[in-house]
Amino acid sequence: MMAEVSPQVWQAVWLSLKVASVATVCALPVAVLVAYLLTRVVFWGRGLLTVVVYLPLVLPPVVTGYALLLMFGSNGYVGSLLADLGIVFAFRWTGAVLAAAIMGFPLMVRAIQQALDASDKGFEAAAASLGASKIICFLTITLPLIAPGILAGAILGFAKALGEFGATITFVASIPGQTQTIPSAIYNFLQIPNGEPVVMWLVGISVLLSVVALAASELLGRWMRKRGV
Repeated sequence: MMAEVSPQVWQAVWLSLKVASVATVCALPVAVLVAYLLTRVVFWGRGLLTVVVYLPLVLPPVVTGYALLLMFGSNGYVGSLLADLGIVFAFRWTGAVLAAAIMGFPLMVRAIQQALDASDKGFEAAAASLGASKIICFLTITLPLIAPGILAGAILGFAKALGEFGATITFVASIPGQTQTIPSAIYNFLQIPNGEPVVMWLVGISVLLSVVALAASELLGRWMRKRGV
């Protein structure tokens, strides 16, 4: 049965894992910073930043993908500048990473914001009264307190990146072995006569990966709660 699965299927699975992992690792530190700014810092433009962060959640993914193409395409405002430096996103796997990171970013920020809202600010105030700087307070007190929220955000971002389709296919198309992730491979095989068996494989693998991600999140969350984190 395994021999019936084409190499294109495993390429899509491997690329999806690669894209989701890189997108999560790259977006998570920025998500922590943005969540902290939106929750703990008062500044002009905070409302505008909130709108920008959460806009991908309400926009059609195709619109987000088209906006990325306009900005980061070879003739885009940012893409043309990056192309001179040898950095290309459009129709590359790196573009799939960018699209997945942007689509999963609001979920990461939201989870971390909730953790920050639930954390006791008294510990930070006590440390500050003893002379600790804001950076030291954040690294030694706030960060451990919100670790479960960061973990939840990472899992949500990873799961969203695994399932991202609209923005990705608009920005980087569906090129086998280069930009074809699991969702775009499912879409392509649905257009092929007798492609249903391959689609079933891809759907099963996608469900399995999502279940494993959620189970890992729950187990790590329980472990952290037992340790009092």
